[in-house]
Amino acid sequence: MDLPSIIESLLIASEAPLPTPELARLVRARAAEFSEDSITENPENAPSADSPERALDLETLAQAGDKEIIEALEALNQSYQSTGRSFVAAERAKGWKIYTRPDYAGFVKLLFPGRKPERLSPPAMETLAIIAYRQPVTKSALEAVRGVSCDGMLQKLLDRELVRISGRADLPGRPLLYATTDLFLEHFGITDIEELPNIGELRQVKLPDGTEETGEASENTPPAPKEDVETQLALSAIPAKERQEPPPEEKAAEEESSDDEESSQ
Repeated sequence: MDLPSIIESLLIASEAPLPTPELARLVRARAAEFSEDSITENPENAPSADSPERALDLETLAQAGDKEIIEALEALNQSYQSTGRSFVAAERAKGWKIYTRPDYAGFVKLLFPGRKPERLSPPAMETLAIIAYRQPVTKSALEAVRGVSCDGMLQKLLDRELVRISGRADLPGRPLLYATTDLFLEHFGITDIEELPNIGELRQVKLPDGTEETGEASENTPPAPKEDVETQLALSAIPAKERQEPPPEEKAAEEESSDDEESSQ
């Protein structure tokens, strides 16, 4: 009996995912039960004469922390991989759990014939992506980016528990703020929102926030046209040196020159 085997037993027995600190606490708690003081007070805690627990390194287990738990989980997964097992210990937003490998999904889904994959429509995915990368975000900010009403998409995401209301913005009218949930992290196989691709770069892209609709923007600041928003989103993923489109001032000058030539003809 070793630490990876102990952790494996805990993951199998638990119905809910177990975070790393909780795994470490459980290991230390069991090691503490073997102390002389504990056995004196509670004799039932003493392992039987033939119990494998008598071979445990109690001193090491009593000092188990997050680092030791992570190392044990890595050893456990290496053992699964080397022996060709059909499952793996994976960490999600709520903790560690044993999952079957995707290679066996075709067989596993036969256990749940009534369930069908739930897919989000492109508009819903677009709304969810904006929330994920710019959260917490208001509905007016979402609509300023997408250029259409987001009421239906927001309600669908709320119903599927991929999005939650995280509070109210410090703006006139105190609009609701939306953010992703733990289910979102689990569904996309990440433990933290910072693991999203290019999140640092995309957060720096200046996008309309819809404040002009709430009256917070300056009266001299015109709202961004929809086509400008779409262009900004499209170009944000392209390095500046690779963009072939001329600056807006040059483009406008070319269009005016073209109009003058046509009118003179």
